[in-house]
Amino acid sequence: MNDSFQDIINSDKPVLVDFYATWCGPCQMLVPVLKHVKDSLGDRITIIKVDVDKNEKLASKYRIKGVPTMMLFQSGVQLWRQSGVLSKEEIIEVIFKFSNKKNTE
Repeated sequence: MNDSFQDIINSDKPVLVDFYATWCGPCQMLVPVLKHVKDSLGDRITIIKVDVDKNEKLASKYRIKGVPTMMLFQSGVQLWRQSGVLSKEEIIEVIFKFSNKKNTE
């Protein structure tokens, strides 16, 4: 997954990465929230989920200590990172605050 992950986060549009685990309760709570974010923003954002148990090297590379941890990338640059569950509104606010505005309008 590492090569394709790099290709995805190098995108010109914002990429929200959700590092999660199947056994994590809060991670499951985030699933419908991220669906609402995607429904609201459509093609203006890419959202990918990374299972830390199946992608240990990637999780280690990004020093994921707890799940869920969300990270926002654009053009290969990490713009934001936070662990825990946020609301749809908080996530959308973060995306607009940190990403390049011309790609999210």
